[in-house]
Amino acid sequence: MRFLVDECTGPRVAEWLREQGHEVVSVFDDKRGLDDDRVLKTSLAEDRILVTNDKDFGEMIFRDRREHCGVIFLRLSDERATKKIEVLEHLLANYSDKISGHFVTVSETKVRFS
Repeated sequence: MRFLVDECTGPRVAEWLREQGHEVVSVFDDKRGLDDDRVLKTSLAEDRILVTNDKDFGEMIFRDRREHCGVIFLRLSDERATKKIEVLEHLLANYSDKISGHFVTVSETKVRFS
């Protein structure tokens, strides 16, 4: 899969996704300082699923009806990289065929597709 990992999600998540064989661009490593609008436009232009823990993307997509290729929103009480990776591993192992084109909210206990 092709991912764009938001700056706030961190480089360790991007690194882990690469280790799993995915094609990944990390905002932290490659496009630091990009504002949310440009992040969303970049993910769309490059046909990448955005991985973020920034709730502003939900507002952009649902309130402003912005187009996207898919968003994984990590809504976690534990923001450590190890927890982000743990929930992503579960998501990809069980739902990888359903992510593209959807807004997916992932918590420690739930996965919701919108």
